[in-house]
Amino acid sequence: MFEDFRNKTQQEDGMNFPSNIYRKIVLQPAYDEAKKNFLTIILQINIAHLKMLEEQGLVKKEEAKDIGIALKKLDLNYFRIEDYSPRYEDLFFRIENKLIELAGDVAGNLHIGRSRNDMGIAIYRMTLRKKLLLLMRELLTLRDDLIAAAEEHVDTIMIGYTHTQQAQPTTFAHYLKAVIDQLERDFERLQHVYKTVNRSSMGAAALTTTGFNINRERMRELLAFDDIIENAWDAVAGADYIAEAASIVQLAALNLGRTSQDFLLWATQEFNAFTLASPYVQVSSIMPQKRNPVSIEHTRSLLSAVVGDASTVLQMVHNTPFGDIVDTEDDMQPYLWRAIDRLIGIYKLFGSLVVTMDVNKKKLRNRAENSFANVTELADTLVRSEGISFRQAHSIVSKCIRVLLSHGEESLASLTWGLANTQSKLITGKPLKISEEDFYNTLKPETFVSVRTLLGGPSPVTMKESLERSKANSHNLNEWVRLKESMIVEAEKQLTVILEEWNQ
Repeated sequence: MFEDFRNKTQQEDGMNFPSNIYRKIVLQPAYDEAKKNFLTIILQINIAHLKMLEEQGLVKKEEAKDIGIALKKLDLNYFRIEDYSPRYEDLFFRIENKLIELAGDVAGNLHIGRSRNDMGIAIYRMTLRKKLLLLMRELLTLRDDLIAAAEEHVDTIMIGYTHTQQAQPTTFAHYLKAVIDQLERDFERLQHVYKTVNRSSMGAAALTTTGFNINRERMRELLAFDDIIENAWDAVAGADYIAEAASIVQLAALNLGRTSQDFLLWATQEFNAFTLASPYVQVSSIMPQKRNPVSIEHTRSLLSAVVGDASTVLQMVHNTPFGDIVDTEDDMQPYLWRAIDRLIGIYKLFGSLVVTMDVNKKKLRNRAENSFANVTELADTLVRSEGISFRQAHSIVSKCIRVLLSHGEESLASLTWGLANTQSKLITGKPLKISEEDFYNTLKPETFVSVRTLLGGPSPVTMKESLERSKANSHNLNEWVRLKESMIVEAEKQLTVILEEWNQ
């Protein structure tokens, strides 16, 4: 009976490596990802390694020229189009086979002093660094969008919430500036992970470096890495570079997810805080009154997908041996790429919907005016005007609110100077000194906001200064990304020049 199962499996799956199922679920997907992401990088590493070998005298100039001519003849589009073939284990061997076909056995010397291990890690890191820079560029674009929106709304009064309950008046700009500052911290974390990622593994070979006198520093320079991973074991075994990147991407998605949740709530008809532009809403197939804020819904759900893909990376690293192993390689890398690509798109979408939506300023202001959220400032004012302790002032205001609520009053308009004066006599034994005019002025949300001029407060003056500092820093942040991008571009240009020199 068991032999029947064995024979059936062998008939369906084949007798030689790779089995049909192994090819389908492992080799084919890995090959597809490789030919989509790695072809140019593999060529660049080959050019850099060949140049270094030539400079070190490990291949003769004539050999380097022959291999360089073969590299020039490689048709990358051919590899992009061609499907996986079991004749070659992976894309690396397929390209090596083609180079030998073009240049002869001398092309085999291109592998002197290196392994697929150190080369593979360099490929992953070079792929990831570009994706990180694209993400950082889009993050800064979103940050600029939010700064512009915040500048538009420094006077847009709204209620701030704590524990999902009305807390104190603030402005929409104040809320957006908090999101802007959080994005800047996300950027700083991405800067740090970029430093971790952009380190060269080349020269580590399989695990222990090589007996050939190669130049690891030259490889770092040619491939635009900022540093070298010194320990060869660490170079091929360390997966913390991708785990760190996954953690930072995951945190960035979690951060923006909280804001998208706020926006989804504020888009309800009950809140009616803003109206999304038409390109970002869908109508119902049956309910003609509906304007569904699907762009925000998709923002939230896709951010959750980013969190999930990043979490998959961390789970795949978990409890793996500290060495070269497939868990941290071809199967895992695409999860982080997909998370980054999604987050890039989400940043674009969210920035677009924020700068095009209409904020219902009048609705937000009226809600703040009628809310009891303003009374914190009344308590503060009574401390100053009456010379009493804050706890006494708090008791006066709290008692007033309880009296109003007991009579079914839910609007701040019902809070009178007379009621507060009565409560002051009961609690302190003294009448109020504050004038009725100053008393009622204190209850205005504009007053509440305007007096909060401390650093970090919502006062329009304070907020404008804070936004100006953010705008001024935009240049520095964008310049950092531009510098890293230009270093890679210049290195790629240099590699192109080197390749052309062999082909002259």
